[in-house]
Amino acid sequence: MNEIVFGFRAVIEAVESGADIDKIFLKKDVQSELARDLYAAVKGRDIPVFRVPVEKINKLCKKNHQGIIAFVSPVAYQKITSIIPALYEQGKNPLVVVLDGITDTRNFGAIARTCECAGVDAIVIPQQGSASITPDAVKTSAGALLRIPVCREHNLQFVLNFLKDSGLKVVGASEKARKFYTEEDLTAPVAIVMGAEDKGISAANLELCDECLRIPIEGFTASLNVSVAAGIMIYEVIRQRR
Repeated sequence: MNEIVFGFRAVIEAVESGADIDKIFLKKDVQSELARDLYAAVKGRDIPVFRVPVEKINKLCKKNHQGIIAFVSPVAYQKITSIIPALYEQGKNPLVVVLDGITDTRNFGAIARTCECAGVDAIVIPQQGSASITPDAVKTSAGALLRIPVCREHNLQFVLNFLKDSGLKVVGASEKARKFYTEEDLTAPVAIVMGAEDKGISAANLELCDECLRIPIEGFTASLNVSVAAGIMIYEVIRQRR
């Protein structure tokens, strides 16, 4: 699903045209005027450039790539700062899911599938340290990632503060929380924050949550799969709003 653009001129043109680029791979030892032009083009655009061995690029592109390839997303990422005001203008009660450090592509796809089925208004992922929209993610989502707004943002702390300022209650799912997820009123505008299974929500983002909620675990297994936990949280919102 991701289109690979190769060669300096083509990659720079893709950047300057505003294409939604997930990342750029640049050969480790490339030092040239074109490399400097590339860095100038990506400056301020939140496009990560990774220096990698040429062998890695060769495996992904068999053509004359000049030591550079770019991965162009199959969908256009959106901005949460544009989505929330539009939802209010439409008279909607926003429901947003924020994914903090979810790196497993299949978990990302499964969460997106649940979000789209439940009518979630947007998914927010960080620019770095997150799974992106790949063929595996789209397949696992049953195509949902092509139908639901996905916002890839540089700073999740900014996003959470923006959501709070916009009237959304920010709730984090945490196994360390004292309150059960069924005990919180989730009928008003809400953003659900889900963290990675191994690390959970980062400390900085957890501090910005208005409330932390937990799903009871009665067995011996330490935690639920994050996509299952996300589904439980999302459908509790839907249940309360009906």
